[in-house]
Amino acid sequence: MPRPLPDCVRIDWPPADAEPPAATEAALDRAAGILRAGGLVAFPTETVYGLGADALDAAAVAAIFRAKGRPATNPLIVHVTDIAMARGLAAAWPAAAERIAAGLWPGPVTIVVPKTAAIPDVVTAGGPTVGLRCPDQRAVRRLIEKVGRPLAAPSANRSEAVSPTTAQHVLDGLGGRVDLILDGGPCGQGIESTVVDCTSDPPVILRPGPLTRDRLEAIVGGPVALPDASEAEIPDGGARGAGEGSPARAPGQLPRHYAPQTPLEMPADPRARVATLLAEGCRVGWLALQSDTPEVRALAARPGLVVVPMPNDPAGFARMLYATLHALDQRDLARIVVDSPPHTEAWRAIHDRLLRAATYPP
Repeated sequence: MPRPLPDCVRIDWPPADAEPPAATEAALDRAAGILRAGGLVAFPTETVYGLGADALDAAAVAAIFRAKGRPATNPLIVHVTDIAMARGLAAAWPAAAERIAAGLWPGPVTIVVPKTAAIPDVVTAGGPTVGLRCPDQRAVRRLIEKVGRPLAAPSANRSEAVSPTTAQHVLDGLGGRVDLILDGGPCGQGIESTVVDCTSDPPVILRPGPLTRDRLEAIVGGPVALPDASEAEIPDGGARGAGEGSPARAPGQLPRHYAPQTPLEMPADPRARVATLLAEGCRVGWLALQSDTPEVRALAARPGLVVVPMPNDPAGFARMLYATLHALDQRDLARIVVDSPPHTEAWRAIHDRLLRAATYPP
């Protein structure tokens, strides 16, 4: 018998206020009680909505994997309130970890360090390291304080699906698999955190995200590498991460990830591809970077095409990406076509997400 849908409780905390409104404090108290009892709570962060459980409770963490249908080889990120809590979970704290945490926390960057025995193996897929993050969302840090323990939290969606950036996305994707949803409005960044392995020298970016390599190198004071010795290359549709049979070092490494229900492709010539699909009678959604051209306007006048003008800056594109894919999944389309963004460092995270979401690689 299906579980009833969870309550979705609004939380607000005006930036100018030192303390949250009483209604938000009450919602956080309720969420903390559920988490202390081993339940699951979805909450907003600056990146995407997370599905949280007590990170030190192996049974609660296992419930995350069941709710998401997530492979046991895909580790979880642990959310903390500050550097002190993070260091208490780390068997070693490299200099790069200290510089990144001191310079960029709270914020959208996850630090991979050796774990202590306090972190259950289920959190790390049996690996010796753990990803730690301090979210830039005061209400979430207050929630962690109320629980008194760190929170394991992947994105609050079914495995491989598009990550949620609103509470409604969580409700649509997980339904009764979660005990409570805290609604903090749309997420500001729109894509998942940058993940940096600080156990190596130099540190290695395992998953690109809102914080770029250049920004990290400025904070670390030295080089930050990319995996597979392909430091100068932007992903182009080749090997796209670890296989599902072996434990991953960080989340976001599966070849298929962040994928909408509607087949998505990123062709070399999107205008020609859209024209072909329309001629075949397909209904098409098109995420277009250059939407105000005569060729695009001519295609847009034809029935069966939904053109979504996308920002030409990576931060704006990231904020819109997942919400746009969620919306297009509701339009009964046969295909989603996406313009390939520029192949530059600033767009690396967008390319990563689109390549993993694509049913048909370019």
